[in-house]
Amino acid sequence: MAGIVGYGAFIPRNRIKSEVIAHQWGKDPAVIRRGLLLEEKSVPGLDEDTITISVEAGRAAIERAGIDPRLVGALYIGSESHPYAVKPSGTVVAEALGVGPDVHVADFEFACKAGTEAMFVALSVVESGRASYAMGIGADTSQGAPNDALEFSASAGGAAYLFGTKHLLAEVLDTYSYTSDTPDFWRREGEFYPRHGGRFTGEPAYFRHVSAATRAILERTGLSAKDFRYAVFHMPNGKFPLSVGKDLGFTKAQLETGWVVSTMGNTYSGSSPTGLAAILDVAAPDDLILITSFGSGAGSDSFVLKATELLPERRGRAPTVRSMLDGRHRYLTYGEYAKYREKILLNE
Repeated sequence: MAGIVGYGAFIPRNRIKSEVIAHQWGKDPAVIRRGLLLEEKSVPGLDEDTITISVEAGRAAIERAGIDPRLVGALYIGSESHPYAVKPSGTVVAEALGVGPDVHVADFEFACKAGTEAMFVALSVVESGRASYAMGIGADTSQGAPNDALEFSASAGGAAYLFGTKHLLAEVLDTYSYTSDTPDFWRREGEFYPRHGGRFTGEPAYFRHVSAATRAILERTGLSAKDFRYAVFHMPNGKFPLSVGKDLGFTKAQLETGWVVSTMGNTYSGSSPTGLAAILDVAAPDDLILITSFGSGAGSDSFVLKATELLPERRGRAPTVRSMLDGRHRYLTYGEYAKYREKILLNE
């Protein structure tokens, strides 16, 4: 049985309140909070990008696993904000973590599901016997154009998962992927900000794919919603994951632990992986956990996990998601936020 032997997450300390963005554009903050269920979001610092987020999350995963990083035989990073157009993020991360040089490295991109894509491949490498340990990371410093709906949610953060076959923190019982050509969201080469199909991103894209992937994996495993202690779905805003979860038969109690979007925002490739990390921070042995991601373009990956007896012992070795969400933050004015965004976009 292959599964998760280590995990970690990282969320920047900088924050901006939804009401600050709303006031900047003459919008009603109450309408924004009620419509999107978003209170604030994380903002990357000038020295924080997909690589630095991946390094911090990866270190936590290795710490929880308690292994020599040189044993990691594959490392994959999923992101839609890799710092370089032509140069892998993975080589820098591997070097910083002390992984390799006997390691297979690749960068992935599939909009917001690139993180679970990296996890899926890392798990498969371990299951095939090609490597004893493989790491999959989802991390982003998300882009949202000024005065666009995405500006209220696009944030920064990510999570890393180390897969192996010994000393598991969570067993992977099954996986499933559902994919179609649904062009709901895109960004062409050279453009700073993505574009989206407005309401088209909802029913034909997000809800169709998340629902189809989840129903399929439930059928494959013979499980139903009531069998799970926790579930997490991709969080483009606060409403979508709660709505799709309810439609699939999950209760608020099952969803609220992984529902971290209201105070973190949408970390794109890091969204559902970070929600899963928040669940692993509190899950008890034998708890069943469901995660279903979503990436525009479009597709969803689903995983069914089962927590082990070792999880409670190991999770205290690195910071929890809740400690990063509830810890000390630096709240930015819109001017400071805009300055950060400009410098990051111009790579200054």
